[in-house]
Amino acid sequence: MTATRGFGIDIGGSGIKGALVDLEKGQLIGDRLRIDTPRPATPDAVADVVAEIVTHFGWDGPVGITLPAVIKKGVSHTAANIDPSWIGTDADALFAKRLGRSEDDIAMLNDADAAGMAEMRFGDPAARKGLTALLTFGTGIGSAVFLDGKLVPNTEFGHLEVDGHDAEKKAAASVKDNEGLSYPEWAKRVNRYLTVLENLIWPDLFIVGGGVSKKSEKWVPLLDIRTNVLVASLQNNAGIVGAAAAAVEGIEH
Repeated sequence: MTATRGFGIDIGGSGIKGALVDLEKGQLIGDRLRIDTPRPATPDAVADVVAEIVTHFGWDGPVGITLPAVIKKGVSHTAANIDPSWIGTDADALFAKRLGRSEDDIAMLNDADAAGMAEMRFGDPAARKGLTALLTFGTGIGSAVFLDGKLVPNTEFGHLEVDGHDAEKKAAASVKDNEGLSYPEWAKRVNRYLTVLENLIWPDLFIVGGGVSKKSEKWVPLLDIRTNVLVASLQNNAGIVGAAAAAVEGIEH
């Protein structure tokens, strides 16, 4: 019998969030638990927080975990907005040991890829046709690209150079807060970033997510690009949902 519940943890630059997930509806079961990301966000410190979240829920099944990093075969190859010591870390092995599970019971994936996988499954069916790019605006900018619903993993388009700058250094949601930008001011930067990206990959659809998607009415209507833009239907819970699904059903890449 296919499991109808899963457990996902989304590790971000500012917070680590975990929750039980209804895999039939793509919704959280009850409240999620959020704990501030430790400083510095070393592998051991983050693993301690992840263990605390799993213990809080009393979950003893497979666990899906996202990182703001390129993940290949369970190993982190980059470290965006977390400690550089993650680079080269076997995250599968780290979390399996810390959680007392086999590596087969740990699914590691890029945070934006996880969010995108959740949107493909539970979001607007239009996203599963043609080339779709999901972008998460948070501490940085995460990206996930899908062709006819199939993931092209680890794209890292948040690090495109735009006007001489790393895109996320100018257009991440954290920049809006740190620089005290209004939504219209920040939307201009997002618009510039999306223009560069659409000229590079010519997508059929953009999906925008991350915490700032909860205030989408304040900035998405201000965007003036040729590509249609949808707001992530799961908003900032997409990473948790995608991670939980990957843990139960496997990762497609």
